[in-house]
Amino acid sequence: MPFQIDNDVIEEIRRLKKEKNAVVLAHNYQLPEIQEAADYVGDSLGLARKAKDFKGGIIVMCGVYFMAETAAVLNPGRAVIIPDRDALCPLAAFADKKMILEWRKKYPDHAFVAYVNTTAEVKAEADVCCTSANAVEIVRKVPQSKIVFLPDKNLGSYVREIVTEKEIVLWPGYCIVHEASDPEAVGKTIEANPGAAVLAHPECPPEIRKMADAVLSTGQMFDYVDKHPEIRDFIVVTEWGINYGLHKKFPGRNFIEPLSRMECRNMKKITAGKLLECLRTMKYRVEVDPETAEKSARAIEKMLDLMQ
Repeated sequence: MPFQIDNDVIEEIRRLKKEKNAVVLAHNYQLPEIQEAADYVGDSLGLARKAKDFKGGIIVMCGVYFMAETAAVLNPGRAVIIPDRDALCPLAAFADKKMILEWRKKYPDHAFVAYVNTTAEVKAEADVCCTSANAVEIVRKVPQSKIVFLPDKNLGSYVREIVTEKEIVLWPGYCIVHEASDPEAVGKTIEANPGAAVLAHPECPPEIRKMADAVLSTGQMFDYVDKHPEIRDFIVVTEWGINYGLHKKFPGRNFIEPLSRMECRNMKKITAGKLLECLRTMKYRVEVDPETAEKSARAIEKMLDLMQ
């Protein structure tokens, strides 16, 4: 799989990072050039942990906007910038503060578990956050037996399939990339690659998950490949950006996209040129209202505490 990277731009980004005491955090779905420039590439859980643990100066978040908000919430007083402030997450737009307050009245006995793919305002009204990597664990560990899971109905239905002992109400949201994953295209890809292991993200609809050998977060996909050295070929049913990191870490293996490419246009808004520009100018800074930040930090910290 060819990936074109301008090494001169990458070197200038690295120089500016050092000069400005900045760290670049990037999601697994980012362009290959961004992954090359980053200090850390990972899933939402990994990014949350790295943002919390970072002791330097400036944090540059190469991901969608809610990820930068999360970094700002976990690092009060520290500059957090994003190379493109229009890199939004359509999934996060399925829930807002007004809606969650209305649902609170409708489900007063339920714990509200908010996927990190939400705005800081929504996190502030939730009881606890989760990621695709730990959603099952978090739902199991919250003391309440009744849960409202928001905003991704597919991840929520995956959790409900496993955590059968709890009553789980699903919010009607979804990731537009995973929701549009094509069962026919995945099926044809499986037929064309006999023996390949099928890895699917839990944001995929149930019919896609049923076709998979393993349902995994992006970070868990790396772990799965590492733990199965006997498997050479993998069909990866999620946003295509992850394949660059998989190829880089496991050069002797094959990572195959479904015939119908899955691409998040918002993730791909962030380019090396925009990253370079934001390091030069220190735009765009992401700021969260202090009260909202304090409340949303509690939900994120509770998630991290439950994982101890």
